Amino acid sequence: MTPTRLSRIEATTRIVLKFNDAFNQHNVDEMMQCMSDDCILENTTPSPDGTIYTGKDEVTQFWHKFFLDSPHAHIEIEEIFGLGMHCVMRWKYSWMEANGIKGHVRGVDIFKVINGLISEKLSYVKG
Repeated sequence: MTPTRLSRIEATTRIVLKFNDAFNQHNVDEMMQCMSDDCILENTTPSPDGTIYTGKDEVTQFWHKFFLDSPHAHIEIEEIFGLGMHCVMRWKYSWMEANGIKGHVRGVDIFKVINGLISEKLSYVKG
């Protein structure tokens, strides 16, 4: 593997890590700085196929509502690796119900990064 190719793989993983840090801070503006204008977000719900959000405006609206509905949302990275313009992240998503009961699910995201920005975030969940 050439140093240039390795650098691109590392950059792909770094932008996903930056996105996840912003997620855990519930900082939608910073999250969206990591995403391209024509980004695609495939959410895990409703099952079995989830919902697809397209474009920065639609994805931004999704995240604002998501954090409003889940103010304790947190993603713990269990494993992450880059493959060219793709990055795979295995995670544990935790939240707290309105009655104080904690919950979590585990899953994986497949990211596509083009020109240093996330162009796709496809999410899959166990359960």
